[in-house]
Amino acid sequence: MHIITTTEALAAFCDRASAADYVTIDTEFLRERTYYAKLCLIQMALPGPDGPEGGEAVIVDPLAEGGLSLAPLAELMRNESTVKVFHAARQDLEIFWFEMAVMPRPLFDTQVAAMVCGHGDQVGYETLVRKLARGQVDKASRFTDWSRRPLTEAQLSYALADVTHLRVIYEKLARELEATGRDRWVAEELELLIDPETYITRPEDAWKRIKTRSNGGRFLAIVRELARFREAHAQSRDVPRNRVFKDDALLELASIKPATHDDLRRARLLLREARKGEIAEGILAAVAAGQAVAPGDFPDPGPDRAGLHVNPALADLLRVLLKARCEATGVAQKLVASASDLDAIAAGERDLPALRGWRREVFGADALRLCAGDLALGVRGQSVEVIERTAAPGVQGAAG
Repeated sequence: MHIITTTEALAAFCDRASAADYVTIDTEFLRERTYYAKLCLIQMALPGPDGPEGGEAVIVDPLAEGGLSLAPLAELMRNESTVKVFHAARQDLEIFWFEMAVMPRPLFDTQVAAMVCGHGDQVGYETLVRKLARGQVDKASRFTDWSRRPLTEAQLSYALADVTHLRVIYEKLARELEATGRDRWVAEELELLIDPETYITRPEDAWKRIKTRSNGGRFLAIVRELARFREAHAQSRDVPRNRVFKDDALLELASIKPATHDDLRRARLLLREARKGEIAEGILAAVAAGQAVAPGDFPDPGPDRAGLHVNPALADLLRVLLKARCEATGVAQKLVASASDLDAIAAGERDLPALRGWRREVFGADALRLCAGDLALGVRGQSVEVIERTAAPGVQGAAG
């Protein structure tokens, strides 16, 4: 087991990796006590000379005594000739962006590819190891403190297994995508993953993540200012936002609108530490700022908050259509459209991912035709059939 603890050793490995067709990558990190994830390990593996297995595999220790620079790794991530292979890459990419200001290109995510190839919704790594690599992963070290040193042999073996099996999984999925012509579907999905905007949370937009019971303009203005303060404070102190105050406390504060420190004592859900000092001052200032917002500048709740006028019968038909189309094409339903997407389509919304790109080919175009009454759904045995209305106008159960 090769553990890299110096910049020189990392640079040497990255030079070798830059000559390979691909490199598999995973990370171990902690973020329970911080806003930004703390990078603890990086695992990488290369294919062997005669196939995916048997190639070099290493563990990079960014917390090694004396420290090491990740600059050679950043250079490898920019190397367009070597594919960077991850499984469920989102959190890894977020770390790479904030640690090195780099996005791996070209990227391959085996979870996305597996969903496109019909291996299930958000299929886990262990499942793919069993199905495609005919191996097993010891889960005993999954929940462990990766920041503590020294690491045990069990921890290191577990970490390395996350990239060694990944080589076989990648090669099999890549062949399957090429055979079906769906590699461009995956490429389209990955464009969102490698967009830095996916990982940037701006304090002024933090309120959009909060589920509210009221859409009143003044209430949302105060929610926006409280969320803005909390996010900025959490980012600047590198603490989890819930350590500042939780969502339920934020909503309570927006309701009671405290103007003084005495008013803060009325907040039942506010942590004791937040009732004093800079957090308390920030809360009071945020509430005052929300109270001062002119009605013309109230936040726009958007269709999700304002409430959609959903045709429930049409929404049900869209669910049946989605299931039928995904079964026919072998694509995971969750990757194509969510339940809220279907409700939005049934309510007349049209600016949705489910109606664009490759999703339009699989489902979106038929969904729009169903809404327009140009398609009907019928049943033959255990299967749902999509029927052209003009070809079969008398079919019972037709939409529209």
